[in-house]
Amino acid sequence: MALFRATFLADDIYQITGKALQRRGFKLLLADLDNTLAPYGVPLPDDRLRAWRDDLNAHGVTLFILSNNRKESRPRIFSEALEIPYIGHAGKPKTPSFYKAMEQMGVTREQTAIIGDQVFTDVLGGNRAGVATILVKPIRLAGNPGRYLRYAVEAPFRLLSRKGETL
Repeated sequence: MALFRATFLADDIYQITGKALQRRGFKLLLADLDNTLAPYGVPLPDDRLRAWRDDLNAHGVTLFILSNNRKESRPRIFSEALEIPYIGHAGKPKTPSFYKAMEQMGVTREQTAIIGDQVFTDVLGGNRAGVATILVKPIRLAGNPGRYLRYAVEAPFRLLSRKGETL
């Protein structure tokens, strides 16, 4: 059960500040793209997301997209527009992409966290890789009935995570 429990909880990414991450020793924040940083289908980052990235950078935290999106262009275009590194088709919850990102950025597991909206990919993958996990609520479920089912199956694990800390 511990593998499915997030270390920290937040309603959305904007509740997580660079100062809070820095205070806990994090230097790398891996982030899921779709429904965590932006709604599905939104092609480019907005000004609010850019300002959040800037806050992270100001506190020595690098934002890095770790996306399972199978279309190579989706995470590449979004990451290039946000001027941050990325790994697309990451294969979460498998761990190689987590290790590759940490190696690429020269950080340890203790200096790394992942933020995402899904228990069975982001939280499970992060826990398997030995990094802190931050679970956020999905930005938007509309448009795909499968998402409703997936989040319904995750509900018990989200409740377990409520006993976790806030960041």
